[in-house]
Amino acid sequence: MGVINVTPDSFSDGGRYLDPEAAVAHGLALAADGAAILDVGGESTRPGAGPVPVQEELRRVVPVIEALACAGGDFALSIDTTKMDVARAAMDAGARMVNDVSALRSDPSMAALVAERGAGCCLMHMRGEPRTMQDEPRYDDVVSDVKAFLEERLAFAVGEGVPEGKIWLDPGIGFGKTAEHNLELLRRLDEIVAIGLPVVVGTSRKSFLGKLTGGRAEGERLPGTIATSVLAWERGASVFRVHDVAAVVDALLVTAATVGSPIVGGNS
Repeated sequence: MGVINVTPDSFSDGGRYLDPEAAVAHGLALAADGAAILDVGGESTRPGAGPVPVQEELRRVVPVIEALACAGGDFALSIDTTKMDVARAAMDAGARMVNDVSALRSDPSMAALVAERGAGCCLMHMRGEPRTMQDEPRYDDVVSDVKAFLEERLAFAVGEGVPEGKIWLDPGIGFGKTAEHNLELLRRLDEIVAIGLPVVVGTSRKSFLGKLTGGRAEGERLPGTIATSVLAWERGASVFRVHDVAAVVDALLVTAATVGSPIVGGNS
């Protein structure tokens, strides 16, 4: 899953793809590098980020999704949003999945829309909201707590008519977690995988990788991204949300070839 942030303030690439033509070109490059899914977002979810008005989010994402859909190619389009109006417009423009970091809590009516459209959805764990999620996060047991949350949100989505087979789960690495919480989730990711649905992992360029490597800046965290993606794959993750698609695809393909297990998607 290649990241396309159409935002001025995302933690790693904010401002680089605000121009729709630049965003579309970037998306097509990610697809050429092996991305099976392009995830377009118009609202930053970095720690401390505030909300973006619906109309502004629409202005940012809809032209990009429309252009990518018209361009064609062997990729699916996902909209990274918590707002039903944005999700609806994005699906009208060609998106086939909703990546909701609030797990359908910000706008519960989103579930009915996803069900009605026959779309897929990704439910992610986040403590609180982006603006406050890193304010002293605490858990009794981070893996058990995250698993229970995802199971509850899964039950909600299915109860609203979303087929279980259309749902992915994301433990929310970096969303209301300390570095140790993130590492514990990766160590015990198989417990989340045991729920039985595809698990999405997004460690790409995140701050805990910088902390583990002596303060590396965002652009210097690719080795950490690769290491955590390979470990997550070994523990059962199915989808990897990353900025540096080509490098992660290559790392996963080599890992899979070494252990004799196929990778679905990527330039195999």
